[in-house]
Amino acid sequence: MRVLHISDLHLGKRLNEFSLLDDQAYILQAILDKVDALAPQAVVIAGDVYDKPLPPAEAVTLLDGFLWALQQRGAEVLLIAGNHDSAERLAFGARLMAGSGVHIAPVYDGHVTPVTLTDAYGPVHFYLLPFVKTAHVKRFYPDADIASTTDALAVAIREMGMDYGARNVLLCHQFVTGAARTESEELSLGGADNVDAAVFDGIDYVALGHLHGPQSVGRETVRYCGTPLKYSLSEAGQEKSVTLVTLGEKGRVTVEALPLTPRRDVRALRGSYMELMDRRNYENTATDDYVYVTLTDEEDIPDGAARLRTVYPHLVQLTYDNRRSRTDAALAAAQAAEKLTPPELMGRLYQQQNGADMNEAQSAYVKELMAKIWEGER
Repeated sequence: MRVLHISDLHLGKRLNEFSLLDDQAYILQAILDKVDALAPQAVVIAGDVYDKPLPPAEAVTLLDGFLWALQQRGAEVLLIAGNHDSAERLAFGARLMAGSGVHIAPVYDGHVTPVTLTDAYGPVHFYLLPFVKTAHVKRFYPDADIASTTDALAVAIREMGMDYGARNVLLCHQFVTGAARTESEELSLGGADNVDAAVFDGIDYVALGHLHGPQSVGRETVRYCGTPLKYSLSEAGQEKSVTLVTLGEKGRVTVEALPLTPRRDVRALRGSYMELMDRRNYENTATDDYVYVTLTDEEDIPDGAARLRTVYPHLVQLTYDNRRSRTDAALAAAQAAEKLTPPELMGRLYQQQNGADMNEAQSAYVKELMAKIWEGER
């Protein structure tokens, strides 16, 4: 069975004042072209369909057309809500659409009923788990031992009653510990929403959403497909793709990233004002791309952004890197550090040293230890 894994469409998103709807329509058509070429039996969309819980009407229309086009091509569509979506609004009409092959996860109520598709090797069970927090699962299983998001996911998966002897696919929208983040994702304080990949043991393929960079975590078949477009400067160096999953007999799963080419790229440009205004210095850069410009001139350029837009009409952001900006940045960092509490300062140090936030237990230990130290000094 061929399954096309996409996620984090963020329909309706903007880069500063620029609407990305045209770019999103372009990339959705590119995905439809891959569906035409590959004829997958299922297309899974692992959350963050919209960029906001109340999306603009144009974004809703875009999704409507995309789902209709997938259905017309004979693909079963399986879709969950992410943390940017309103699960209630996204699931409107889900029971009606299920009969047409578009399966949208309802609001989590403690139970997840699989959607079962079949191929030459038999059934494949798709479990649609929308974005959940610890409190969501605790509400329905108050007697379960749930102290973290990992515990909550373990309980939610346990209660699905999966037959691990069968082929199972889980759609999930969470942050799995060890995955690489970008500045685009919403982060929880202290990594409170982190999930250990071990909760997915025994599941044939886990179609993850939430993180924007394509990557597998722990094993190849626990995978973020990433966003189809670049949504921040931190994603400029990424190659965007969709993931093709091929399920053979039980235990045989192959994963392949299929590159996507956007209508406009996202690029970082750096240099003096005169260098950037001379197009010959940037012959390999499409001037219609979304660009983040850093000027190295020691003096600010009057109306610099407006002037640069005569060459780069989709200038997203203009910053300076010179003596003044470095001094301002150092001063701002010092002022910000002065406002942090001791546990917050320790958390920042830990993050810098380890490249990850402290977990709930570590944060609680630091707070308790510092409280004892302060108490002893009084």
